[in-house]
Amino acid sequence: MMRAKTEQRVKRWSDQRWVIDSVIQAIGMEWDQPRLAYTLYPCGPDGTGDFRTVGMRVRKFSDMHREFAAAAARREAKAAAFETDGRTVSARESYFIAALLWSAARWPIFENNEKSIAYNARMVACYDKFARYAPRPVERIAVPFGKGKVLPGYLHLPRDPKPGEKFPCAIGIDGMDGSKEIMCSMYGDKFIERGMAHFVYDGPGQGECTYSGVRVTATNHMDAAKAVHERLIRHPHIDADRLVVWGVSFGSYFGLQAAAALGSRIKGAAVSFVCHEPGMNAIMDMASPSFKMRFMYMAGFEDEAKFDKFKRGFTLMPIAPKIACPVLIQAGEDDELSPIEFSDDLVARIKTPKKLVVYEGERHAIGGGSAAQLGENWFTMLADWCRDRIDGKPAPHERVHINSLGQQSVTRFK
Repeated sequence: MMRAKTEQRVKRWSDQRWVIDSVIQAIGMEWDQPRLAYTLYPCGPDGTGDFRTVGMRVRKFSDMHREFAAAAARREAKAAAFETDGRTVSARESYFIAALLWSAARWPIFENNEKSIAYNARMVACYDKFARYAPRPVERIAVPFGKGKVLPGYLHLPRDPKPGEKFPCAIGIDGMDGSKEIMCSMYGDKFIERGMAHFVYDGPGQGECTYSGVRVTATNHMDAAKAVHERLIRHPHIDADRLVVWGVSFGSYFGLQAAAALGSRIKGAAVSFVCHEPGMNAIMDMASPSFKMRFMYMAGFEDEAKFDKFKRGFTLMPIAPKIACPVLIQAGEDDELSPIEFSDDLVARIKTPKKLVVYEGERHAIGGGSAAQLGENWFTMLADWCRDRIDGKPAPHERVHINSLGQQSVTRFK
């Protein structure tokens, strides 16, 4: 799967490799985050069997890529059979599910090798087939970025546009471990359902960019956001005056960088599952070593000591006062990857209307505890907040605490 040299990059990974396999055998493959849940979510219930079968069959880390790939190949074969029979709705559904399974198969391989490159190619091919048969216009867009490089993305329109019609647009930025393919749901997408276009892309170090050599740095997602904006506003069906940015997990870092870079050119920035700790100590040196392995791969580092110096440059604190649009931040009170105190510090530096929502007892991936289950769904809240900004409604300026009974208490910021 990976070279021994790659497995030895991170000391904790090398030292604890046997522990990771033991933990996976004991509690399953979602030991570091709810990977099955968040990758399945955009597929809807039809993908449940595929993903849960993978979960049951994985007994150690090395099983992950091969089980996801096997499930993806089975689902892609179904899609091709449906396509041959002219059953295009069934084909598009299976191609979508296959694409997300191929995406998941790529994740456990923290290097570019024959398998990971092949998995990526199948992911792209399946998603392009979904786009061909999709119930709405889906356009693959390559955003020029630097010398001879591109940021790949997909633009989803809510419906076939009338001549000259322009849609407001949400720009989605994923985190470390996913890809643009998991950011827009096959059916019932939160933004599409609210009449918005949805553009999702791989920024530096994400998704397809790991194979084209576009590596992440502490600041180049700001350049990426500018490039994406420049490309989108030239699209005939995108309203350049009604754009918002949203991000999840490490996209909560990249998304606020995008907000600072774009200034008043966007109507708002909404981020969830926070990664706001300057220097990234918790996620890189206290959490599962899988996060550090992945991020070193995203950044193109093989030497851990050099990476440790590099990661100290990751901080949003200096740019927070430069954000010119309203902001929504949603966090778990017990986030194990970025302690909540750093999001509080960050919010204190933001000068625009801001809403910080803290879910009591929730960890990084909000949704596993009673605060999120009994209280307002984080994604519904985020999508409505974005639509309100598009519609020009006054932005709230408050800190909201949702307790374990789902009850909200609101404190206005001064």
